[in-house]
Amino acid sequence: MTVYLVGAGPGDPGLITVRGAKVLAGADVVVYDRLVHPSLVDLAPESAERVYAGKAPGHAEMDQDAINALLVERGRAGRPVVRLKGGDPFVLGRGGEEAEALAAAHVPFDVVPGITSAIAAPAYAGIPVTHRGTATHFTVVTGHEDPTKDASDVDWEALARSGGTLVILMGAGRVAEIAERLVAGGRAPDTPVAAVRNGTRPDQQTVRATLATVAAAGVEAPAAIVVGDVAALDLSWFETRPLFGRRVVVTRAREQASELRSRLERLGADVVELPAIEIEPLDVTVPDLAGYEWLVFTSANGVAALFERGLAPAGLDARALAGVRVAAIGPGTAAALAERGVSADLVPERFVAEALLDAFPSPSTPGARVLLARAGQARDVLPAGLGEKGYEVEVLPVYRTRAGEPDADVLEGVRRGDVDAITFTSSSTVANLCDLLGPPPDPQPLIASIGPVTSKTALERGLRVDVEAEEHTIDGLVEALVAALKR
Repeated sequence: MTVYLVGAGPGDPGLITVRGAKVLAGADVVVYDRLVHPSLVDLAPESAERVYAGKAPGHAEMDQDAINALLVERGRAGRPVVRLKGGDPFVLGRGGEEAEALAAAHVPFDVVPGITSAIAAPAYAGIPVTHRGTATHFTVVTGHEDPTKDASDVDWEALARSGGTLVILMGAGRVAEIAERLVAGGRAPDTPVAAVRNGTRPDQQTVRATLATVAAAGVEAPAAIVVGDVAALDLSWFETRPLFGRRVVVTRAREQASELRSRLERLGADVVELPAIEIEPLDVTVPDLAGYEWLVFTSANGVAALFERGLAPAGLDARALAGVRVAAIGPGTAAALAERGVSADLVPERFVAEALLDAFPSPSTPGARVLLARAGQARDVLPAGLGEKGYEVEVLPVYRTRAGEPDADVLEGVRRGDVDAITFTSSSTVANLCDLLGPPPDPQPLIASIGPVTSKTALERGLRVDVEAEEHTIDGLVEALVAALKR
């Protein structure tokens, strides 16, 4: 088996390479650094061994010799090992030392390059490291050398004379000394400087100064420090996104959270997953659908559960729906049906049970049958209302929800009020989170609800609902949240 030295990129998990994600998906062991985004570690199989080898200023979970020995040991055991490193493993990342150790031990290894913060952090701050008419080359240098060396390898005065753009990594603690030496080497004191802290992350901060003023500018690690005329450019795009710097809680089940999370992250939010519910599909035997006039779905969860677990273990075949009309409570449910080759015959204009009832036609014959596929516990609005219209209604529970088990540290952060907003997509997410939290945080974060039923539950549980989506969909919820936070 092979040890893969994989560059995780500078922080934004979307910057992992396709090959990096692929080898992670097949890993038995993942050895990862402090600045690696947790979602990248989660790309490995659940059964994979995860070893934290992070290093922080003044503290290392494992020293380099121990990391090298671990990689050799796990590699010799014949297990696929991923050494997941921030940025690029061969750009000031000590990946070369790890490769040397593996080569000396005759352990096969591959190198999967990553995007280095030397170019990504400036890019996310709107600073191109080269720019026509301004800089034709750039130099990457460490500001933190091995303290055991007899002398420095960095000739700052020579770098000052080399011109172009200078990108300094791991130099925040020595920025005053570095600036002084660059000026001594001939760089003008008014040379622009930009320090990008936590580059590509939702908490990115860009400090702009000059060589004369950067010592007092409050540069903090971890930062990529850009020196040169390009540092005066401000082609800002990342830090101007509408939810940049906002921490938003997603309470949906993990199986459902990806769509909402990705939408919020694209708008710049720092998303905190706090799954208040878990979805448990039920094994069900589907009756002969030819005897029903309508099949009704009240959520995408119901669609997934019925098609994947119905007639267990084979699942439901769409051909069984021939001659049956299908209703969906909203576009998300209709989209889940479409993915399985079924086009909904009825989707109401408002995406609540009451609107579906209003839009539902009268039975074609007295006592026509309706099969309602839904959660085990749900409101009785639909079966009661359809019964009043003259239908014979059969409720088929296809999944159930139970309280989630979110990370305790995340839950405590919400209790402290370390978030800007909490999103709720169902009554069950409200009820379960309130049970987990206890009394509402004070001051309460902004509460965004997907619709009136969810809002009603939130109010009953003592929460202040700040905004409710006009269109009761994920898109509508995100739109309402953005507008509310702007205000």
